[in-house]
Amino acid sequence: MAHRKPKAKETKRLVVLGGRGERAAGTVWLVGAGPGDPDLLTIKALKVLQTADVVVHDGLVSDEVLDLAPGAARRISVAKRKSRHSYAQEDINRMLVAFAQDGLTVVRLKGGDPFIFGRGGEELEACRAAGVECKVVPGVTAALAAAADAGAPLTHRGSAQAVTFVTGHASTGQVPDLDWPSLAKANQTVVIYMGVSTAAGIAAQLIGAGRAGSTPALIVENASRADERRVVTTLAGLPQAAAEVAGPALLIVGEAMALAQAATAEVVSHVEARGRERGVKS
Repeated sequence: MAHRKPKAKETKRLVVLGGRGERAAGTVWLVGAGPGDPDLLTIKALKVLQTADVVVHDGLVSDEVLDLAPGAARRISVAKRKSRHSYAQEDINRMLVAFAQDGLTVVRLKGGDPFIFGRGGEELEACRAAGVECKVVPGVTAALAAAADAGAPLTHRGSAQAVTFVTGHASTGQVPDLDWPSLAKANQTVVIYMGVSTAAGIAAQLIGAGRAGSTPALIVENASRADERRVVTTLAGLPQAAAEVAGPALLIVGEAMALAQAATAEVVSHVEARGRERGVKS
């Protein structure tokens, strides 16, 4: 008897079994890792991280947080630094989708909060477009930790009726095109992420739009970590103070930042003294 040729459907079935087979589709979790202190990780973030097959993490995620993932989980760093990206954002998007389609639990671990200058929205859109389930776990963004550690509230009755988070650089690396007159209004706090390299331009824009150069300002480097460093200055002194900062830092401008001065006055004096030694005008 002649052998029956396999039907096209059966052949396709064999090909699929040679790949990921009958494994159910996985899930992508966009998890906020907080500013660095593992104690600031949320309980939900910890629970999700402990289920991970793959952890795709930012360079700002601390080792202490990464160590909470399962030992068998694959870790992939997609660290981004100024003008130096290990992976393009499009590649990261494809990576998350591919791992999930292979039936894995993927934790995209982001410093701070996924939706505060973390490109979490872009990754969420990519997953949705591919039909991949994507869930979000919020995290403590760096501004909250920086203000808390410095004892300088982001909102404060009588001196800060609003707080605004802005990015410190455009896609070109220059000062972004923001509503500077609005940001220059008194009695509000402006938090600038990724603004160390553009501090001079930011200060010039705010002062040019009417914000007083004497407005208190705070720079927090490595917020919540053991090597956290705080520098209290003024809006006019922001460029000089930022020049002393090497690591990831936040710039915070607003009247309420005056409450942080007592805790860091010695640091400010040291920075200003070094500036004078270099002949930099305060």
